[in-house]
Amino acid sequence: MQHEITRARPLLDAQGNIAEPGYAKKLLPVYRRADIRAPKARIKEWDYYLVSNGRFALALTIDDNGYMGLDSVSFLNFEEGWEKTVSPMCLFPMGRRRLPETSAAGDISAAGRGYALYFKNGGRGTRELSVRMDSFGSLGTLSGSVLLTDAPAESMVIATPFDKPGHFYFNQKINCMRASGQVNCGGRVYSFDPAESFAVLDWGRGVWTYHNTWYWGSASYQVDGVPFGWNIGYGFGNTAAATENMLFYNGRAHKLGQVTFHIPGGEKDFLSPWTFSSDDGRFEMRFVPVLDRAACTDVKLIKSDQHQVFGRFTGTAILDDGTEINVRDFPGFAEKVENKW
Repeated sequence: MQHEITRARPLLDAQGNIAEPGYAKKLLPVYRRADIRAPKARIKEWDYYLVSNGRFALALTIDDNGYMGLDSVSFLNFEEGWEKTVSPMCLFPMGRRRLPETSAAGDISAAGRGYALYFKNGGRGTRELSVRMDSFGSLGTLSGSVLLTDAPAESMVIATPFDKPGHFYFNQKINCMRASGQVNCGGRVYSFDPAESFAVLDWGRGVWTYHNTWYWGSASYQVDGVPFGWNIGYGFGNTAAATENMLFYNGRAHKLGQVTFHIPGGEKDFLSPWTFSSDDGRFEMRFVPVLDRAACTDVKLIKSDQHQVFGRFTGTAILDDGTEINVRDFPGFAEKVENKW
């Protein structure tokens, strides 16, 4: 079943459960933090941006996970095969970071010892990202500013319940925004040209169960000059009403059914080629990894085992009208993440 939400209404009912599980192509469900019935320590809110041109990428995160806040900066060089991530943490923000209740408006900032992040929503499809980190590991300093434009008319929106009262996953992915700007990292200047650079926003709000494993894949680039990409994923919540699998072509969303990640070596060999298949035959891909941004934290009650694997896709995707899009060495990523928190 793929239930499409077609009208605006509150995301949560009086008990704090998803009022209408399903997917939408615009941000129609209305999220209000005050409607949540779970303890503040269990609420998770995040904004994650990835900007890439297929040769290098910048990833920025500001989040408020109730009992823990996390700011993260990653720079990845695919041609040279390296990445660096620095993720300062703070304890018990409990909503004081005031992340917006909508992706359509509101600015976000975060700062700590030796670093600052700022996400500005300029409206009319534009966003500005800025970052400064005085101690970016062995690379010294990192700073940069990126302008995102040409936000598509449609995006992926999913309202997914968990099989536990008061728990839910509400998420929007905005793919294929054009990006321009520069990043100074390790004494080198990396420039994002809007003719070939694209960004995705992962905007999420929810209350999760303690132990979860999810799979997520994303790509934003172009085919013959036309913006094209996808969002694929599963494993998070009860997806009986809808999946979050979509293609994006020239600003429009095309809904897919179930997509399965085939990770070699019993889902442990992340750097060998993967394959992807769909139950409707509309997404068939081979994925050749280039770089595994791996991170594992295990401190008794809190565990996070992440493998965000960047690489290139080759295969076929089919739009709603039957148009076949063939890609070869198309840049993107796929990940498997297990969390206990």
